[in-house]
Amino acid sequence: MSTVSTASSTTATATTASTNAALQQAAQSIISGSTGNTSLDVSSLVTALVNSKTAGQLAALTAQTTADNTKISAIGTLKSALSALQATLTNLANGTALSSYTATASGSGLTATAGVGAVAGSYAISVSQIAQAQTISSGAFAATAAIGTGTLNVSVGGQSMSVNIDSTNNTLSGIASAINSATNNPGVSATVVTGTDGAHLVLRSTSTGAANTISVSSSSTGLSSLGVTSSPSLTSGTFSTSQQLGTGTLTIALGGSSMSVDVTSSNNTLSGIADAINSASAVSGNPGVTAKVVTTSSGSQLVLSSTNGSSSAISVTTSGVANDAGLSSLGSMATTSSINSTGGSTWTQAQSAQDALFTVDGTAVSSSTNSSSTAIAGVTLNLTAAALGTTSSGVTTGNSQTLTIASDTTSQATAITNFVSIYNTLVTTMGSLTSFDGTQAQGSQAGPLLGDSMTNTIENTLASIVSGGVKSGNSSLSLSSIGITLNADGSLTADNTALTTALTNSPSTVATLFNSTTGIAAKLNNSITGFTATGGIMDSETTAINADLTSVAAQQTTLSNYTAQLTSQYQAQFTALNTLMATMNNNSQYLTQLFGGTNSAGAMATNKS
Repeated sequence: MSTVSTASSTTATATTASTNAALQQAAQSIISGSTGNTSLDVSSLVTALVNSKTAGQLAALTAQTTADNTKISAIGTLKSALSALQATLTNLANGTALSSYTATASGSGLTATAGVGAVAGSYAISVSQIAQAQTISSGAFAATAAIGTGTLNVSVGGQSMSVNIDSTNNTLSGIASAINSATNNPGVSATVVTGTDGAHLVLRSTSTGAANTISVSSSSTGLSSLGVTSSPSLTSGTFSTSQQLGTGTLTIALGGSSMSVDVTSSNNTLSGIADAINSASAVSGNPGVTAKVVTTSSGSQLVLSSTNGSSSAISVTTSGVANDAGLSSLGSMATTSSINSTGGSTWTQAQSAQDALFTVDGTAVSSSTNSSSTAIAGVTLNLTAAALGTTSSGVTTGNSQTLTIASDTTSQATAITNFVSIYNTLVTTMGSLTSFDGTQAQGSQAGPLLGDSMTNTIENTLASIVSGGVKSGNSSLSLSSIGITLNADGSLTADNTALTTALTNSPSTVATLFNSTTGIAAKLNNSITGFTATGGIMDSETTAINADLTSVAAQQTTLSNYTAQLTSQYQAQFTALNTLMATMNNNSQYLTQLFGGTNSAGAMATNKS
């Protein structure tokens, strides 16, 4: 049988008093029945007698069940508080919280985030080009014109799909819908844009980068008019139309073949270099590259593209450069895209496919997207715009800005003060669960875990870790060295100013206190894991209480069966007694009528007279 708690004893005492009162009433009922009443109150009598036998034990078992369930609930509350603390410890224990950094760019067009692996320092970043997705537009058609039927082949970045076009979808809008709904779409979206000259099929790559160019082909009559090929091209920086770039040699390669172009004082403008490239025939070594000069309000640029739509990249190297005024920059031209219409429709390129181009401390970097996480270890660069400038030689390049990676003392302090706050919540929770309040009513004075050995073990272990500090060489560091003090009630108090000072001026001290092996957070984390694990002290105590509940439930079942049996027995006995008393009462009345009573003569006396 389970040990009965103080509350159980109190309840049992009250129940016994109530039962005794009921027994007195039952006894009076019997006395009354034997002295003239015609019947007993059998129901009340049986209830009183059964309660006298069982009420005390039932009250004790009920109280024990309540106490066990209250304790299980208290253990759950404690476990939740421990889990909350452990959640705040994770990043402190593994070093992540104290390895946080801020990333600040001095200019525009660049943001960055620093994560694990970042190192504090400053980097010179120059963004000359952001990554773009290609957009091309077909020539104009009537909006409802039937273009043709058959198979339309669409490719993007080396991936392709075939779209079936029939009489139900052979208008531009039908073709656009078929492209968009294709299950094997390689990454192209299609829309129809209607202008003053008619409807245009507009194709857009869904991915940025110079490699993600769009090509369309078909062997079917009508659909072949939509043919277009895209290929990588190179675009120089911006120069004035007449600027002389210097002299030297350009080596241009494509698909394994190359040619050399001599740049002299007679042809060292952009147009002169373009003419020299275009005048070189395949016989003289041109690998299939054509050059043109594109002039906008910003200036002129040299654009090199493949003459046969080759998907291979064009490369340019410079050598023997003299009087350099931009010629050497042609060796690092931006990779973009160019198109060639192969059908009856003349396609235009609204936006070229291009990689992001930037430098980090002078090292050239390219990325197919505007987010790069490989250029600087632990840092993700997000490019939003090119920051352009002009060198002394007139070459348009990216303006340099400074990216500063610094320790994020604000977030580090927040992580530590959050730990202090949640630890204090745990201390308060344990204090409430183990408290004793003499002002409360008997049975409600003690907390559900007062005197509990499991709770004492947890409380003492955590307090020992927090107060013990961490060894550092021949000495020991404590939380007080970073502005955190231990109070008499076991709670912690953080001095934010002292903590920030420690993070700024003594980061090694903070790192030692929270190192991932013997640090305070790591020790607390490991201890909590042990406490809450399957087979740990919390699990073992809960298992023991559940076993007690099972035992109490079995005793309650036995008592219930005994109560039913006793009730049946008493019911039969007192019903028989009640019947006997009624018979005796009837006999008494008969004899009184026959022989007479104290104040009257009976029937026999009357007959004698």
